[in-house]
Amino acid sequence: MPRDKHGHQRMRLKPQEIDTIREMRAQDMALNLSENNQMSNVYLDYLKERSIDPDDVVSVKHWQSASGEARFSIVTKNDRTDMTSEDREFLIQSIEETINNHKIQHPKTPKKDLGNHLLIINPADVHIGKLAIAEQTGEEYNRDLAKQRVLEGVQGIIDRAKGYNVERILFCIGNDILHVDNTIGGTTRNTPQDQDGMWWQSFELALEVYVAVVDMLLQIAPVDCVHSMSNHDYMSGYHLAHCLKSWYRGCENVTVDASPSFRKYYKFYDNMIGLEHGDGAKQADIPLLMAQEEPQMWAECRHRVMFLHHLHHKIKLKFQSAKDYIGVTVEYMRSPSGADAWHAKKGYKGSPKAVEGFLFHRTNGRVASLIHNFNE
Repeated sequence: MPRDKHGHQRMRLKPQEIDTIREMRAQDMALNLSENNQMSNVYLDYLKERSIDPDDVVSVKHWQSASGEARFSIVTKNDRTDMTSEDREFLIQSIEETINNHKIQHPKTPKKDLGNHLLIINPADVHIGKLAIAEQTGEEYNRDLAKQRVLEGVQGIIDRAKGYNVERILFCIGNDILHVDNTIGGTTRNTPQDQDGMWWQSFELALEVYVAVVDMLLQIAPVDCVHSMSNHDYMSGYHLAHCLKSWYRGCENVTVDASPSFRKYYKFYDNMIGLEHGDGAKQADIPLLMAQEEPQMWAECRHRVMFLHHLHHKIKLKFQSAKDYIGVTVEYMRSPSGADAWHAKKGYKGSPKAVEGFLFHRTNGRVASLIHNFNE
């Protein structure tokens, strides 16, 4: 017989004996509660709210909170298990197989002759959750408008790209897709924001928008989603990218780069395409950073571009190492989002609202810049 740390013999009870003791304790608890009508009513209401049959209760613990409210910890017959370790392992494996084999039905990408263009879709700085009221800022912006502009803008880029044989699509995600990054309406650094709705409503809407866009694009060509970390939603944007990656798990025509790298690089034949939010490295350092961070891609590509975001308006710069050498184009993206109270007060408004896209040929580089403007 086993002994405790003091050397005393310790009895081991059979499972049936343990059940008997628990049932007796539950009966004692029920008896004690019945003697206190008020507590009994609270206890029975607690069971009723949770659809628990009093006869199924095996054990009960009760106490009062600091404010005097009754609290219960209840174990029912259904909470116990007589499963063997083999049965438990089998159950776990069955659940894992069910999860691994479950697939969401995604739109099928049409089979067609291999194209020779890359279509880039880049809805930048959408700020889902931002609130702007026309009476104060001169323009309206909210979650509904954010969704409407992304979907309308993407469809506008698709329409403008008709006539080009698209081989793949690069969908740029992140870049302040969400306006806040915590539960109290602040950015990653807790800068207060004017917010439309709750943080979780914005997160769910952003995922809904991303899925809708990817499903639209899948009807044209395979889609590569590349996430850029950003200053308004550093954590929640990263989580959103992983949600999107999970959504399309098992879909052979969708990839999602959800890594937390500050700069991302994408290769399409002779084209090197860089993505960064735009609040990090200095503009003048970007060409050498591209060559240092991806030397192999740099060497293999004749056309190089870095798309930046963050500023919400258009800037284009040209870097050349020598007259006869191909340089690097650094370009800021326009945003579809409106100016909130702070930006309106500072005078940061009036820039065209737009979603932008681009077409790159395999060997000839960029052949078209596509813009869907919003008339306010």
